[in-house]
Amino acid sequence: MTTDLEQRERVRRGRDAAQRRDFPTVQTMRRTPVSVVVLAKNEAGNLPGCLGSVAWCDDVLVLDSLSSDDTANIAAEYGARCFQRKFDNFAGQRNYALDHIDFRHEWVFHLDADERFTPQLLAECHRAIAEDRYSGFMVPSKMMLWGKWLKHAAQYPVYQMRLMKLGEVRFVEHGHGQRETEVKRGIGKLTEPYIHHSFSKGFGEWLDRHNRYSTREAQQAVETASANVYLASGLLSLDRTVRRRALKQLAARMPFRPWLKFAYMYFLRMGFLDGVPGLTYCTLQGIYEYMICLKIKELKRAGKGVPG
Repeated sequence: MTTDLEQRERVRRGRDAAQRRDFPTVQTMRRTPVSVVVLAKNEAGNLPGCLGSVAWCDDVLVLDSLSSDDTANIAAEYGARCFQRKFDNFAGQRNYALDHIDFRHEWVFHLDADERFTPQLLAECHRAIAEDRYSGFMVPSKMMLWGKWLKHAAQYPVYQMRLMKLGEVRFVEHGHGQRETEVKRGIGKLTEPYIHHSFSKGFGEWLDRHNRYSTREAQQAVETASANVYLASGLLSLDRTVRRRALKQLAARMPFRPWLKFAYMYFLRMGFLDGVPGLTYCTLQGIYEYMICLKIKELKRAGKGVPG
């Protein structure tokens, strides 16, 4: 276990390192008019690295889901404003931030505590905000495991709405995550990724988290079983994100999903090129898919009044 003294020393080192970080054209980047909101719950271990990566920003906010650890104190140590709200879902948290937080800037970047900003992403955000062509931007992430970028196994690039202009984008719950809605001026895409350390709390926490995720994914699969959203036009779309969402919906109806998902990720998407981390990640995704399948079956049996 990490002691309070060790935790505070890590915070101090992270803060000092952030202040020394050499961002390209740092004088220009410090004027990038964007606020950063970080979602967190019991993230004392992750938060120093996350906040250190956005040390360039003059408006950093942490939306804390009533943490029981030192998350709020660490946020204060880094000069971030901290707000409290019980977690319901990712869309709810992000919309709450948009509705109730007084941001300094009209552009907001959404980050999670296990994610890291990069100088290259900052530079691209600076250009995108200056051009002001879209309401928001989809941003790719680099999934990391044991210090290895899972370029193939994690199917890079996978995009999420992260950079947006206030009043022009909302979020809606979808599965265990969220999707963008009510977009006023269209959506652009950035090419530079943020770094995602999804396994920073260990495999036990990852499995616990995906156990919760699989429950919501199963519920949504049952609720939308008769819908054909994306299947017709989505599969043929030139937009990678739309096509990926359509494939996900199609896969939800296929037999042997866990094995097919592993084969798709490990062989067709060449996850084997990521070595042991790639094999590990593809296996875990197969397990996650199996959890969803079991819960779908359970829900259908319950809907028919059949015991589990």
